[in-house]
Amino acid sequence: MRELHLANKEGRDSTVLYVSMTYKPPHRTVGPDGADVTFRRYLANPDGFDHTALVAAHGEDYGQALVDGDPEVDVEQIGRAIGSTDDVFLTSEGKVLHAPPRIVEILIGPDGVEKERRNPVNEEGNVLVENALRHTKMRLKRDKVVRRFVFGRTIQLRHSDGLTYDFLYAMAKDLDAADECVLIGGGKKGRDALRFQNNGKPYRAFLEGRVDGQRYQLLLHLSEMELKRPEGVA
Repeated sequence: MRELHLANKEGRDSTVLYVSMTYKPPHRTVGPDGADVTFRRYLANPDGFDHTALVAAHGEDYGQALVDGDPEVDVEQIGRAIGSTDDVFLTSEGKVLHAPPRIVEILIGPDGVEKERRNPVNEEGNVLVENALRHTKMRLKRDKVVRRFVFGRTIQLRHSDGLTYDFLYAMAKDLDAADECVLIGGGKKGRDALRFQNNGKPYRAFLEGRVDGQRYQLLLHLSEMELKRPEGVA
């Protein structure tokens, strides 16, 4: 389990645990014998047998060469199972880079047009720092939240002792009674998106509470996309 530093709506803060929600697939993929099907990768096109190599050896119109001799097939390599792989950077000419390339951030606007190119900016994680994650003034009904934002990940907050149980249970009870989710912000002013690791993705985070007697569930839904109507659509 990992930790984050969280404050409630009164500004009282505590370090709490969180875990990723597990996903149970709705079905299994099995073969005719009822055994689970496993997926593997196989080599389909080894180096030196691609279009560029065939053009160099047989010219642009190499269709007849394929019929006569299958020059695109390496019988020793094609069909071999592939295990773990490593990323290799190539130049525009297909040559291996022996030093990492210079990374450039390209900012794209909502209309899909490039806005800016810049050197990468290092962003530190902010969920376990001195400034606790805070409740913002943005509280929305649960049914509105799920229609306005796309959630790519959900984590569950958990207590580690009686004090953090009371702390988290009170938050869950308040949100559940109001049928609302509250936007959680980071940084000194509590307005920043949440980053769970250095240079990690920034997320808008909505806290949702569920209570059943003395049991509670406090979920932090993470989104990097807001659903908006296109211009001109009512």
